[in-house]
Amino acid sequence: MKEKFNIEKSIQTAKKPALVAFITAGHPNLKEFIKNLKDISKIADVIEIGIPFTDPLADGLSIQKSSLKALQSGASLVWTLDVIKENRDKIECPLILMSYLNPLLAFGFEKLASVSKEAGIQGFIVPDLPIEESFSFKEAINAQNINLINLVSPATPEDRLERLCKESQGFVYAVTKKGVTGGDDALPDDVVEYLQKVKKKSSVPVCAGFGIRGKDQVEQLAPHIDGVILGSVIIDTIEQGGNVIKFLENIRHD
Repeated sequence: MKEKFNIEKSIQTAKKPALVAFITAGHPNLKEFIKNLKDISKIADVIEIGIPFTDPLADGLSIQKSSLKALQSGASLVWTLDVIKENRDKIECPLILMSYLNPLLAFGFEKLASVSKEAGIQGFIVPDLPIEESFSFKEAINAQNINLINLVSPATPEDRLERLCKESQGFVYAVTKKGVTGGDDALPDDVVEYLQKVKKKSSVPVCAGFGIRGKDQVEQLAPHIDGVILGSVIIDTIEQGGNVIKFLENIRHD
């Protein structure tokens, strides 16, 4: 695997904090998604691609709406893998697929792992796959040198947090607050203490996500993490016809 397509290495060698950009596959339409994917890959250190799903339990309103629009455009897991494979040589960073479990089960784990490898996918995030039930999926994708990234949250019990951090690959996804993605609420008062705890327990980079919408929050969290995950704010920028690249450049600019 090319060095630049290694998730952990990409985050470790990025200008801090690393930028993990989330976009929904097929949003705002099939053609624009492909263009955005290529353009964002020139500035982001990792891209997380959300597979559209009818019941996205962990996602707030912005991503829910983008998922519905993408489904109406004809996006699917199969389409996403095909279009990434066709355009992979023009995408300049590691790629992660974020999917709920049902589409992955329907595809079949071993076949999915093989097709994902061919498409140039480096990792998966599966929010509704408990660690206790993840062995067969993790075994299938690990056989193709693809990472399974675990999520932790402020509500995760101490012993479970330790296990999730220990077994996560690529990075640990540290959810900053209770609830779903997005929202304009301030980050919790104890978010720094929580992230420091996650960092101590993790041997891979820690990236914080959920509710991070601007440069001030990124600067607040930067000393305590390795990367930030920006999702709903990117979806909103796309929906409003804004310039995502300028937004990301502003986040990165000192």
